[in-house]
Amino acid sequence: MRLSDASVVIRPRTPWEAMDLGVLLSQQHRRLLMISWAVVTLPVFGLLSLLLWDSPSLALLIFWWLKPAFERLPLYILSTALFDETPSLKQALRQWPRLLKPQLLASLTWRRFSLSRSFVMPVMQLEGLGGQARQQRLRVLQQHNTSAARWLTVIGVHLESALWIGLMTLFYLMLPLQIEFEWDWQTLIAASEQDWLWLEHLSNAFYALVLIVWEPIYVACGFSLYLNRRTVLEAWDIELVFRRLRQRLSNVAVTLLLGTLLLITGAQPLWADEPPASPDSPRLLTQPLTSQASQDSINVILDAPPFKNTQTVTRYRFGENQPEASGDEKTPDWLKRLFDWLDSHTLSHITKVLEILLWASVISAAAWLIWRYRDGVQAFVGRRPPARRAPSPTLATRTDPDIETLPDDVAAHAERLWQTQPREALGLLYRALLSRVQHDFALPLGPADTEGQVLERIRQLQQPALLTFSTELTRHWQNMAYGHRLPPPLLQQQLCQGWRDVFGPGAVH
Repeated sequence: MRLSDASVVIRPRTPWEAMDLGVLLSQQHRRLLMISWAVVTLPVFGLLSLLLWDSPSLALLIFWWLKPAFERLPLYILSTALFDETPSLKQALRQWPRLLKPQLLASLTWRRFSLSRSFVMPVMQLEGLGGQARQQRLRVLQQHNTSAARWLTVIGVHLESALWIGLMTLFYLMLPLQIEFEWDWQTLIAASEQDWLWLEHLSNAFYALVLIVWEPIYVACGFSLYLNRRTVLEAWDIELVFRRLRQRLSNVAVTLLLGTLLLITGAQPLWADEPPASPDSPRLLTQPLTSQASQDSINVILDAPPFKNTQTVTRYRFGENQPEASGDEKTPDWLKRLFDWLDSHTLSHITKVLEILLWASVISAAAWLIWRYRDGVQAFVGRRPPARRAPSPTLATRTDPDIETLPDDVAAHAERLWQTQPREALGLLYRALLSRVQHDFALPLGPADTEGQVLERIRQLQQPALLTFSTELTRHWQNMAYGHRLPPPLLQQQLCQGWRDVFGPGAVH
């Protein structure tokens, strides 16, 4: 590792500034990071979905659990690219099996819920430390920047959830209006469990897509925190300054050496005849600062800050060398074990798990509230100003008899129009349908009602034949009006015959 070849400025930073550097690093290599992550993770996600098709939640849980194994590849790419040796996609994928071997079981078991995972992962992968050496190294590194690393994980969990929900919401908002009305929540709730599987797997796929964007950024931020901590501990910035000074002085080093030798040679006669001075010489003994006084002054300075910082730490413990008390004053063994357990790292791990469960409960409660009051949210979000609606024919232009008089035999007239004017023929059937349901069934229709709203009101009439014909006619009318797709000739005859079967020949009014 040559610090002079680093592609970033090596200097101490605040933790949040270091994470900003990680975001910039991920943006600089985003193409390689995102493609490599997708190549590695999407096949695993697809295989889990196929093997566990009947259990999509279990498939998503296993995929989420394997994230520490996937995060080793972005770390390798970032650590290599930091020193201007950016690997290609093929080279990075070749290294991934080798990166999986060290301490994979530990990463997927007791270290899985570590909130500072991105900060401590370089110790194992880049430094190759394990066991006691790794623990000693972590104790030094985690004296600072640990809180920022934990906050990075907490913020990352919320950001993943927000992006996941946002992607599903975007998918729902992009559905065509006619599909949205047919896809009502009551139908979905009444559907069987098998009919839900495709929707759950689609939601899982959205989560996999979110990780392609977010996980390289998360790994890069943790890696930059690790670099910042090593810069402070090992004084990398000072080392680089000395290297630059050495490079500048390398050209004049010989000249300075010769000049120094000439000065020493010329000044030697000046003190050659002077006798050497000893600590007991009269000249040194008559000075105000004696050797003992100077030593005492040095000791006083070394015992004061910043050379020596005395800190008193108080905690409860049982003395190992103290004599045991007798009688009632003897401490119970269970109390000793309790204090030993509280003093161990087990309690910190339990608190981390409880914190994760607490945040999961908050997110679940928020999701339940959104699901519980989905109708109100949908009504609030779905409101649009009338001026921004896409221009389309209003209901009044289709149904008002004063605007266009409908023929007496609608089906026969539509059959004559099919060959030369298919759009007018289909529009005639649809306008006649609206006029008929208004006058025969007193169906309240407004001028701004859409095709989906009209079908919803026809469904409330409890007329199966009318509903079937209206649904079929509306679908072909929308294909013609918005997609410019003509129905085949066989369906043209079926629509006219369907009109006769439902309403019969004759006048509309």
